[in-house]
Amino acid sequence: MPIIKSAIKRMKQTIVRNERNVGIKKDIKSATKELAAKPSAAALSKAQSELDKAVKKGLLKKNTASRRKASLAKAAKAAGVKLNTTKKVAAKPAATKKPATKAAPVKKAPVAKAAAAKKPAAKKPAAKKTK
Repeated sequence: MPIIKSAIKRMKQTIVRNERNVGIKKDIKSATKELAAKPSAAALSKAQSELDKAVKKGLLKKNTASRRKASLAKAAKAAGVKLNTTKKVAAKPAATKKPATKAAPVKKAPVAKAAAAKKPAAKKPAAKKTK
């Protein structure tokens, strides 16, 4: 048992993180077993989603999850599951046309004052030629 405050805190954090990681891993395993037991597009989607969540949380590396997802898709395809390859597109509501309104003219600032405020650009000295 640690005595130092920072070590005690670190131990508590480790316990919390370990519980969270174990929970995520259990979700992945249960979703994978569900897909193996009853192959369906929904089960495949759930398993792949769990893998993506694990990557997002930093529990699995991206390529590991990609490899596992490919393996799941291959197994589902062998079982005769029709894979959903189309993305859901959000339906756009029909835009109602508003009557065109004429915008009021915008007043411009006088140009003479803006030009007088600017200083002319300083000239750069000529570069020395070396022999």
